[in-house]
Amino acid sequence: MRHDTNNFGQPVGFAVPDWKPPQIPSGETMEGRYCRLDRLDPDVHAWSLYSANALDVEGKMWTYLSYGPFATFEDYRAWMDSTCRGGDPLFYAIIDKKMNQAVGVAGYKRIDPRNGSIEVGHLAYSRLLQRTPASTEALYLMMEKAFSLGYRRCEWNCNALNAPSRAAAKRLGLSFEGVFRQAAIVKGRNRDTAWYAAIDTEWPALRGAFLRWLSPDNFDEQGKQKLRLSALTDSILRQRD
Repeated sequence: MRHDTNNFGQPVGFAVPDWKPPQIPSGETMEGRYCRLDRLDPDVHAWSLYSANALDVEGKMWTYLSYGPFATFEDYRAWMDSTCRGGDPLFYAIIDKKMNQAVGVAGYKRIDPRNGSIEVGHLAYSRLLQRTPASTEALYLMMEKAFSLGYRRCEWNCNALNAPSRAAAKRLGLSFEGVFRQAAIVKGRNRDTAWYAAIDTEWPALRGAFLRWLSPDNFDEQGKQKLRLSALTDSILRQRD
């Protein structure tokens, strides 16, 4: 870990003399090749998202989230109205450009301009979005926006028992930073939280990996990937769990 040494011979953090806190994300649309991220508007997106989520009849997509599943559209809309209209968390609807339909949700949370830290979370991917190029591109767009604004650190945390989320974090090139034991109580159960992050000095290499993977040339006529994203990001990881 890079550090300086003070006049007492003690290790101290490296100086950041030109640091200026970045702007808070404004909620403007983020445009990609496969998807578009619009600031979530319950009036516009609630029904499309509820319908897409309903394809998960068992409700497995909600297991590790602190909310859901929602028995009725009215319940889902009420949750959106009470939770999704603020600035932190800042929710986005993920619009699949082929279907022109909202098929998932993502958000910024724990937005900390003073220290240059921001977290990507509240990921609720319907079956229409899961395992598609758009599902990866949405997270690329959020990380690209965060680092372009000047954030130094982009975080990801999840229930430590959520193996798919932990695998996704590593695939995206976010390094494992540890587990906070008994960090929360969610839906009446203990939650240990696994932490991952990417920092600004890693982003140029990660950005190149994302762009290479998202290129149309990386997919065959059936849409199957030729090169796995993890093959491009694995060497960038600083620590693996």
